[in-house]
Amino acid sequence: MSEFMMIFRHTPNPEQQPTPEEIQESIKQWQDWIGGIAAQGKFVSTNRLGYEGKTLQANKDVTDGPYAEIKEIIGGNIIVKASSIEEALQMAEGCPVLQYGGNVEVRNIMPLN
Repeated sequence: MSEFMMIFRHTPNPEQQPTPEEIQESIKQWQDWIGGIAAQGKFVSTNRLGYEGKTLQANKDVTDGPYAEIKEIIGGNIIVKASSIEEALQMAEGCPVLQYGGNVEVRNIMPLN
């Protein structure tokens, strides 16, 4: 079984102001999806990324915000165990970010040996 990282991307909409109930429903959708993966014994770890960041360039220049020149942001990731990238993609099909027009990039993790 190999490990795969799913990277969640979306375009933020500053006009969207979800109600507390909508926020709770979104949290529940994420918990249910990740819980389903964990119930299969295929969950490794997950993280949600904040909106603040800085990017250090090779020439030592620092810019505000991660990837400030693009509109799409990376909101977080999950690492799962799967027998193939196709199986990992099947798990990604239930990701809540897809309901909001976002996308999930699935990448294999190469062990450092």
